Amino acid sequence: MHIEPGIVHGAKLVLAYGTAAASAGVALKLIADEVKGRGLASFAARAVLASAAVLVFFEILPHFPVGISEVHIILGTTLLLLLGTGAAAFGLAAGLLIQGMVFAPTDLPVYFVNATTLLVPLFAIHALARRVLPADRPYVDLGYGDVLKLSMAYQGGVVAWVAFWAFYGQGVSVDTLASVGSFGAAYLCVILLEPLVDLAVLAGAKALKGLNHSGLVTPRLYNAA
Repeated sequence: MHIEPGIVHGAKLVLAYGTAAASAGVALKLIADEVKGRGLASFAARAVLASAAVLVFFEILPHFPVGISEVHIILGTTLLLLLGTGAAAFGLAAGLLIQGMVFAPTDLPVYFVNATTLLVPLFAIHALARRVLPADRPYVDLGYGDVLKLSMAYQGGVVAWVAFWAFYGQGVSVDTLASVGSFGAAYLCVILLEPLVDLAVLAGAKALKGLNHSGLVTPRLYNAA
């Protein structure tokens, strides 16, 4: 999901600054809601867990270049279901920043491009979850079909944003179309894998019901909406 330096550059980066600023505004609203609901200590703990998980996603889980970008196993749905959208948004933004500062400084010029790519699909599945997931069912009781909807929306959103940045930065050409197409096709494996990971993680959480009152997970994990 990384857009490499040079694909979007110069004056075109102004759009990325705008989309990232809008994303930050949405994230701050969600974070404020979570702090109000469970307290600052709970949010801070979940934000740290999310940031650490994102670093693992970037640096330890398999990733490989395909077409216009790199395929990473970024489990955005998993973070949302376990930790809440605000903590997940903080973790994605912070993990991406730390990864750039420590492991890949050359990515920093396009940080706002890549942050937008990760955050906007997260906000989309936050809204989608409120509409399509049963309100009377805790997340630990979700089925494969439920989490597949979220995974398809999140990973599809990532692919859509990568495609947008590629066409925006390089223009529409046969080469760009081919690169974006191969990248999107490669992400199908992530779409199929993520729901399985989600179900395994949710099953583990269901067996550890003591987490419900720990402040380390979102209240929605064990409770109806």
